[in-house]
Amino acid sequence: MVFDVEIIDERHGFVMLRISGCAVHEQFGDEAGGHRWQRVPPTEKRGRVHTSTVTVAVLPEPIAGVIDVREADLGWTTKRGTGPGGQHRNKTESAVVLRHTPSGLVVQCQSERSQKRNKDSALAVLRARLWAKQQVAAHDQRSAARRSQVGSGQRGDKRRTIRVQDGQVHDHVLGLRFRLEDYLKGIW
Repeated sequence: MVFDVEIIDERHGFVMLRISGCAVHEQFGDEAGGHRWQRVPPTEKRGRVHTSTVTVAVLPEPIAGVIDVREADLGWTTKRGTGPGGQHRNKTESAVVLRHTPSGLVVQCQSERSQKRNKDSALAVLRARLWAKQQVAAHDQRSAARRSQVGSGQRGDKRRTIRVQDGQVHDHVLGLRFRLEDYLKGIW
């Protein structure tokens, strides 16, 4: 299988990748969790084993959608504007109040002289607020999914142990052992 790998973010102790290709989630979906890497470095004189832990989260990329606002969900009211503007502002109902029933958001707009322009502005502000609310909800959902996959990163939260000195890989979830050479080549 051929995958396109793009590094999105890389910092000390953190790497975020975007992997695309055919059946990516099926291939990498089971990699979520803790991975323990055990090795004896060449500089180690007494043969002590060094252990590193890596936590992996596999998240599908969210699809950016267009905010759809149904006219039936909107409640418009008009009122006279307040503030400077003279007789026009005091005598015409150019200010608008927009209520979005499903979300409970209320937007007021009175910056323009005409009611139509204020309605257009209020609708644009409502769409922006709904998009921001949707982004926060998606972020919270992804954060919860990541936390549940990664766990605490402690020894008991391991998915796989790679032992370089023995040439073995032990998958704790499946209960299987593989040769390190096969694991590094992706044949397992």
